[in-house]
Amino acid sequence: FVTSCTCKLTILFLLVCRLKSSVSFLTRPDRPNLAYHKLKGRNPGVIFLPGFNSNMNGQKATALEDFCKSLGHAFIRFDYTGCGSSDGKFEECTIGKWRKDVLSILDELTDGPQILVGSSLGGWLMLHAAIARPDKVAALVGVAVAADHLVTTFKKLPIEAQKEIEEKGEWKFPTKHNEEGYYSLTYDFIREAENHCVLNSPIPITCPIRLIHGMKDGDVPWQISMQVADRVLSKDVDVILRKIGQHRMSEKEDTKLLVNTVDDLIDKLATLI
Repeated sequence: FVTSCTCKLTILFLLVCRLKSSVSFLTRPDRPNLAYHKLKGRNPGVIFLPGFNSNMNGQKATALEDFCKSLGHAFIRFDYTGCGSSDGKFEECTIGKWRKDVLSILDELTDGPQILVGSSLGGWLMLHAAIARPDKVAALVGVAVAADHLVTTFKKLPIEAQKEIEEKGEWKFPTKHNEEGYYSLTYDFIREAENHCVLNSPIPITCPIRLIHGMKDGDVPWQISMQVADRVLSKDVDVILRKIGQHRMSEKEDTKLLVNTVDDLIDKLATLI
């Protein structure tokens, strides 16, 4: 029995060591280091952008990694500053800082055209990356894109509630995805986020875009994906609505849809590159 337990502990220890050793870090002299996993392969590469307060180890990210590995395509998943294994403090982060994280990954770790896959907040950030790096971003796939959502939700609050949040300096943003039932955001975070809203004017993105959204999403309304589709300049835009889809879109059929969507874009880009 002791020998059996020892063997199991040894195996567990080796697995943990392997997991830690497989994490690489993008060092930046002026900003916190970013943790990432990278698969080498051919282009177009695929980059996964996690959601708010999430990390690179989610089901969608790992499923896409396995898929890209099977095809021999390059793939990157990473953690934003203050999230997961990356350096920095979450409470000091802003949309602007996370936008710079995405651009750092694009600029420092990739060559050639990339497909960005953004989940929730990551979908908002992928739009900014496509605007800033049009020559590098070849296509976008959004899953429950949360473009402007934090700011829009705040502005829908009664004026009295907004003033109270400003005075307290904190907003408990409602969510169904943690035990508390909310995310704690600073008032300064919301004010800074206003600088990065994209739905108030045409969005200068012309690459192919696929937007997947669950109609049972209790956190981010599926209508936001429709707004994004309407605002982007690209003519090659598909919105895919899952009637029973939740916010995380983590059911087996949801993951299959995501992988197939990326697969179709890879085939489409292969004729263009």
